[in-house]
Amino acid sequence: MRILPVFAASLLCFTALSGHAEAGTGQALQIIVSKDLQRVTVYDGLDVVAQSKVSTGKPGHTTPSGIFSILEKRKFHRSNIYSNAPMPWMQRITWSGVALHESNSVPDYPASHGCVRLPAAFAKSLFEMTERGAHVIISDAEVTPQLLSGSALPKPQIEEAVPMVSDAPLRASIGSSSNETVEVAMNDPNPELGVKQEAQRDPIYILITRTSERDRVAEIQERLNAIGYDAGTVDGILGRLTLRAINDFRTVYQLTPGKGLDDDFVAALAARDLKGPIANGRVMIRENFKEIYSAGVTIDEPQKALGTHFMEARDVSPTDGTVNWYGVSLANHLSTREQARMGIIEQADDPAFNSATNALARIHMPEEARKKIATLMGEGSALTITDTGHQPETGLGTNFITLTRKAPQS
Repeated sequence: MRILPVFAASLLCFTALSGHAEAGTGQALQIIVSKDLQRVTVYDGLDVVAQSKVSTGKPGHTTPSGIFSILEKRKFHRSNIYSNAPMPWMQRITWSGVALHESNSVPDYPASHGCVRLPAAFAKSLFEMTERGAHVIISDAEVTPQLLSGSALPKPQIEEAVPMVSDAPLRASIGSSSNETVEVAMNDPNPELGVKQEAQRDPIYILITRTSERDRVAEIQERLNAIGYDAGTVDGILGRLTLRAINDFRTVYQLTPGKGLDDDFVAALAARDLKGPIANGRVMIRENFKEIYSAGVTIDEPQKALGTHFMEARDVSPTDGTVNWYGVSLANHLSTREQARMGIIEQADDPAFNSATNALARIHMPEEARKKIATLMGEGSALTITDTGHQPETGLGTNFITLTRKAPQS
């Protein structure tokens, strides 16, 4: 972690550091709130660009932990829940009422009704450096971004460069030697002449998670119907027709009766219809807060938890197909019931040992999905991997929101 030169402000309530993200990259900042330290740190890649004390939710009004993004910004806002209380420099991170905002009461302990309270000067400074879509990570214990490496990390698709007109040999003028060429000097590319400049792509937001039981049943219904077993409407529900189709298939292929959707059935169905493994995961893409793509993926070692990881793309260059990924891994407790429902019997890798890239290496996306990501990826694009799926806070007008839970005290 690199810390840039500091200048003090607001009686040491916060420190804002020079060299923060240039205009137009406010979506690419990572704002990390550590509830154990009651502190917020703003990162631009590995650089700390601002830091402040905060006050998060008190007992009974706990601030949720997880991966969020800024959904709405207002210089002045009033709470519609708590007596019209003023909330200057408000930056909303959930539509259910959680935001970052200025407060005149920011003690060194949790004291809010669920929001993240900020000192006045810092709230204004943060508001001015961010844009809608900037990521906010709220962790129970401090986390810091790490530069990631690995062949599984997505890269932007290389855009073929169009030669500048000034680089193209032209026919010599009358009276010139036949073996001479003429160069045309141009100060700026002219779009009207067909010269292509590197376009600035908007960021996209990618979620990879385990398939819900309903999605899995729907894919099985579709495959059974395709090979002549009438599973009924593809609705993800194990109804009468679907169960009969499953049992008929099991009988024909001499599988143990009465075992439903066990591993033997899933493997036999995938081998019969030649479409490859049945997806046990899903990749989804949002752009400008709307979902634009979804496809099945295959997760190796499904009995092992993926963990919860957030990665952000910086220095994205479609010209040469390069990108730097920065990531954090968050603790996320899964109950015994959740683990049983997901078939998890082994915990995720220790976050200290490349767990984010290890999890990504276990995920196999169809080529179409890889090309989609490579084509759309822009500065500040983000990738979340989690076992816990598409959660209720993710809805219309949000990016993918992932809530995490702290392990209960023993």
